[in-house]
Amino acid sequence: MDLQPILQAENLRRSFGSVQVLNGVNLAVHAGEVVSISGRSGAGKSTLLHILGTLDRPDSGTLSIDQREITQLNDRLMSRFRNERLGFVFQFHHLLPEFTALENIGIPMMIAGKSKHEVESRGMDLLKMMDLQHRAHHKPDALSGGEQQRVAVARALANAPAVVFADEPSGNLDAQTAAQLHNLFFDLREKLGQTFIVVTHNAELAGMADRNLVMSQGQIISE
Repeated sequence: MDLQPILQAENLRRSFGSVQVLNGVNLAVHAGEVVSISGRSGAGKSTLLHILGTLDRPDSGTLSIDQREITQLNDRLMSRFRNERLGFVFQFHHLLPEFTALENIGIPMMIAGKSKHEVESRGMDLLKMMDLQHRAHHKPDALSGGEQQRVAVARALANAPAVVFADEPSGNLDAQTAAQLHNLFFDLREKLGQTFIVVTHNAELAGMADRNLVMSQGQIISE
């Protein structure tokens, strides 16, 4: 692993009204790590993930990703950084129903201004990595839940992100399909050196991670 963390957060705080949701979170993640974040509902897990993923801003504290100080970026630069350097997988796949699997994977690359040839070539390579090349031209409603989530993982990898953030990625899958998705994360780490930060209630996935960070009352209380 690199000595310099690929992601470093210091003293992150976030309130919603009078409710303190994050209360001084410190976190360092190195390239190639699979880190899980667990804890009871209301502990602040998803809020932390959204801030680490630049989907929300902290009230105070600093966040650096890929050697860039993120909290100092304006909205336009932050959106560009998010598109080019971060990937996301959510509990519900959020695939666009009118587009095929290949087209859904290509959307982040199109936003980044890549050529049609590069988008299609990279998209097919990712579908092959997911063992879904035969489903390239199927729309989401023709795919199983597990296939849809693998397409979502491929989309998250489209722009070769520094970090992939996953929020309850297997929460909507049956036990067997969830286990396959969990193993996929570690296969991608081995093949690509990919870094994952995963919020999960799944004890199996939390136990598989290199580190499981347990949150309570807006703080990381154990590791």
